[in-house]
Amino acid sequence: MRPTRRAILVAAIGLAAALLPAMVSPAAWPLWLAVFVTGSVAIGLDGAFLPARRTLRVSLDLPATAAIGETLAAHLVVTAPTRRPLAITSVLDLSALVTPVAPRSAFLRAGRAEFDFELRALRRGVVKVERAWVQVTGPLGLLATVAVLEIAREALIVADLRPVHRTALRFASDRHFTAGSRIERYVGDGTELDSLREHQVGDDPRWIDWKGSARHHRLITRQFRAERNQQVILALDSGRLMAEPLDGVPKLDHAVTAALVLAFVSLRAGDRVGWFDFAGRVGAWAEPESGLASFGALRQHAARLDYSEAETNYTLALTSLAQRLRRRSLVVVLTDFVDSITAELMIDNLDRLARRHLLVFVAIEDPALGALATAPPNSPRNLHRAVVAGGLLRERELVRERLRRRGIEPLGVPPGEVHPRLINTYLEIKRRERL
Repeated sequence: MRPTRRAILVAAIGLAAALLPAMVSPAAWPLWLAVFVTGSVAIGLDGAFLPARRTLRVSLDLPATAAIGETLAAHLVVTAPTRRPLAITSVLDLSALVTPVAPRSAFLRAGRAEFDFELRALRRGVVKVERAWVQVTGPLGLLATVAVLEIAREALIVADLRPVHRTALRFASDRHFTAGSRIERYVGDGTELDSLREHQVGDDPRWIDWKGSARHHRLITRQFRAERNQQVILALDSGRLMAEPLDGVPKLDHAVTAALVLAFVSLRAGDRVGWFDFAGRVGAWAEPESGLASFGALRQHAARLDYSEAETNYTLALTSLAQRLRRRSLVVVLTDFVDSITAELMIDNLDRLARRHLLVFVAIEDPALGALATAPPNSPRNLHRAVVAGGLLRERELVRERLRRRGIEPLGVPPGEVHPRLINTYLEIKRRERL
């Protein structure tokens, strides 16, 4: 128990009454005694009605997941063995992934009090509600019981899937996406026989089924479809460079959004999608699975992907990934680099992985770098910035050109264009049967 502000005020009044006999008249000492006895009895009675700290119990109802920018509705229930209405205040001890919340006040009625907290998610990750601070005040407001009660509840803050769904559904309804599963006119775009139909003007004569034509006494053409059940591996770098913010959002979050968009589209297309993340060490790995039901597991992996300050170890990560892949796959590597010198080790390891698998290399470009390179050199400082920025852009283009020579598809795009370009590349690979 601890005294409240009201108790301190009562003590101050008692101190003033104690000074009266010395400063005014010695005959005023009974007044001081009356104030002292009254205050002591009031404090004692107030403490007698307070529940013991060890008897307080809490439970927290918290949603399992929420998206960045959304609000988690947390419902806290505090119980105590008392039937007298008592004032109670509570606040949650939260991680930095959500906005701080102000203390909530209520009344403990019939031994139960309920609080509602709105937690706004700021960053992706695991929100931990470790404990609740509870203060129960006596009926006279002179003493309070303060307890720190462990909760240890977690919630996942995942990427905002609203743009993911909008982009995925737009591509899913596009004619080229539909053509990816049943292509008729593009030579070499399909390898699996889909159906037979009567030959029409414009059909490739190489796809005429002569045996079927002989049986039906008219020309019959074979229709092909793109092969399904292929493997798509999303490999995300969570190292130091990916924590750099672009448009107020870390590069890693832009990469996560693009990966989830591609995962949604790939699962809709009938392919199997796997997850792999890495930084200084190998992170999570999820075996490729098919069906939209597996999208939830990918979303959970994306939520648990944390920001890292370590340098990316491409040798360890890509070697480990190559050992896990038992069949030829489309590997989408979302990472970043600075210049051609620091990218040497990355290129060598990507080259070894590309000998067996088809690689798409995605590096998110900083639009500010291009703006600096093209800014008017109206001062020596701006001229120096333009020269440095132009040199970095040329270095990045040199790395992309080296990747192209090794059969890797490089994408260097600003944040707002990552998932459209990535999905177009995926659909083109499907259409051309490169995998």
